Amino acid sequence: MHIEDTLRESETTFSFEFFPPKTPEASENLYQTIRELEAYRPDFVSVTYGAGGSTRDLTHDLVLRIKRTTSLNPVPHLTCVCHTEAEIESILARYAEEGVGNILALAGDPPVREGYDRSRDAFQHAADLVGFISRFNASGKHADPRGFGIGVAGFPEGHPATPNRLLEMDYLKAKVDAGANYIVTQLFFDNRDFLDFRDRCSLAGINIPIIAGIMPITSLGGMRRMAELAAGARFPAKLLRALQRGQNDPAAVERIGVHYATEQCADLLENNVRGIHFYTLNRSDATRRIFDNLGLRSVKA
Repeated sequence: MHIEDTLRESETTFSFEFFPPKTPEASENLYQTIRELEAYRPDFVSVTYGAGGSTRDLTHDLVLRIKRTTSLNPVPHLTCVCHTEAEIESILARYAEEGVGNILALAGDPPVREGYDRSRDAFQHAADLVGFISRFNASGKHADPRGFGIGVAGFPEGHPATPNRLLEMDYLKAKVDAGANYIVTQLFFDNRDFLDFRDRCSLAGINIPIIAGIMPITSLGGMRRMAELAAGARFPAKLLRALQRGQNDPAAVERIGVHYATEQCADLLENNVRGIHFYTLNRSDATRRIFDNLGLRSVKA
């Protein structure tokens, strides 16, 4: 389903993100997670794309498995790094042939290898990739006359590579002008950052739907990894104080993380968020508990 139809049918969307596993055992574990979360009727699920396109085939295989064997609407990630125009066109053509309706277009993380030269990539910025997908859409190669719905990333706490917050908004506007249909934000832990980001988008003339990215903390180790991966992530004192009280009890840390994320989501819903996107880390427990806490959607029988 095209994202425009999804957004029209749902006043507030709820969605999940998965990453492609690298072993058969991990694949089956993830598939069990997907089946458990399918019962909550998400509007779509996204599938990540490793640094430098390192999970290109795994992403493609997982997207098609989800599409063919579940009722879910998969949205594959696609990145700029380590790709030629011909490679991106081939990937788009395969997804179009399989009836995949949407793409999340990202700059992507460069591969960790010696000799990689970013300047040789065909797409230097996410806006370039969005523009290329828009031109593919215009070619009529997709069964849907609108082509792919295109999502892009937003950064409520700022992008680590763009300390100039004015330029950051210019870059986001460029992605929208190139053809983006919606924005999914990076994770954040203070809703004031998201609400201010939403207001700044409006001031910049960015009027497409903005979906809030939420990642519940389930362990202290996970929080530390989060701080490394999402450079610049702010952990409010209120959250840190609560986690400090439970630091000697892993189960308490998880309860605190789920409770905090539940409160975040409840406040976002009160502030008319257009959608909430859960970064699941391929686990269902925390996300299911947040859904149950909020009474968002009854599980299918």
